[in-house]
Amino acid sequence: MLSLRLYMFQRLSALLMAPFVVGHLAVMIYAIQGGLSAAEILGRTQGSVLWFLFYGIFVVAVSIHGAIGLRAIAFEWGGLKGAALEGFMWLVGLGLFALGARAVWAVTFAQGVGV
Repeated sequence: MLSLRLYMFQRLSALLMAPFVVGHLAVMIYAIQGGLSAAEILGRTQGSVLWFLFYGIFVVAVSIHGAIGLRAIAFEWGGLKGAALEGFMWLVGLGLFALGARAVWAVTFAQGVGV
């Protein structure tokens, strides 16, 4: 069962994610139709604070949204309760954030990192 606080966090993260999803899809369609290679895409994103902020905020919203959603699934289907349920939610959220943050860093600032 979700508390009102978690329910609101999930709904607010969905509201925040919506324009980022549309923006991300628009960029991907532009890149594919433009025939851009991975090197060309990275050439445009490396060193860009704007892309760092765009995808960084997106990752935070997805981490919150996904962790709360999986918490609800773990409660309803997995029977997790109490501290185990909270720990699962935090582990998932931090894991999603770590993976997303690493990807954002690699695409925007990490120089010389193998793709």
